[in-house]
Amino acid sequence: MATHRTFHGLAHRAGSLSASSRVLAEEVPVAISFNGTSHAVLMATPSDLGDLARGFTLSEGIVSSLDEIEDIAVVEEKRGIDVQVRVVADVAEKLEQRRRSIAGPVGCGLCGIESIEAAMRDIPMASAQARFSSRNIAEAAEALAEAQKLNHRTHSVHGAGFYTSESGIVAIREDVGRHNALDKLVGAVTAEGKDLSDGAVVVTSRLSVELVQKCARGGSGMLIAISAPTALAVEMARRANITLVAVVRGGDFEVFTHPHRVTAGAFSHVA
Repeated sequence: MATHRTFHGLAHRAGSLSASSRVLAEEVPVAISFNGTSHAVLMATPSDLGDLARGFTLSEGIVSSLDEIEDIAVVEEKRGIDVQVRVVADVAEKLEQRRRSIAGPVGCGLCGIESIEAAMRDIPMASAQARFSSRNIAEAAEALAEAQKLNHRTHSVHGAGFYTSESGIVAIREDVGRHNALDKLVGAVTAEGKDLSDGAVVVTSRLSVELVQKCARGGSGMLIAISAPTALAVEMARRANITLVAVVRGGDFEVFTHPHRVTAGAFSHVA
């Protein structure tokens, strides 16, 4: 399935309307199923869906390693795509128990407690030792922007990249959804046998708590973004021992948590 298509319409420029065309990113429903049962439906860019499934499965804590995934099949259907993930029996049983535990009458007032607890559940403490200079941070953000091929065409998709000080951006994934882009990256890097603790995750989006949680479960100790974080994301990064670098503008940036992984640069809002 194509990741983009050209839309023909009108544009108002210099006081008049004229014919125009623009390349638009595709966005389709992508269901992620485990052992035949649908678990989640995401609106996503239809590329690198195996990576999306691997990253989603890891970052959501469904499996602890890729060894627990037996197979992934991407099935195109009439109105979307079903990514069918087969996991080992123990994982499938835990998923089924989780589904049964949240079943209940609609509007009972307590049904959402399990989901709220899941949203705020504890995450692993990062033990990554990799450190980065202010030059590395500026280079990572610039390199990610340059590597976003789909965004260069559409100007409408997020990017997530894996950066090391030795090799620069070694992997990148794009998607209309910022969470999807990060899941794709986690899946791709992990499938290649690389360790996220050896580099930094770089994203083009704002930093929400979910991105911090996904990085923590992937083992990353450094998360870099061009936009600002939410207050809860900063709190979560502090608890998880993740260095949160945001508002990157050229050589300027802010370090919000755990500055010990940054070897040079001016800091603000350090916690």
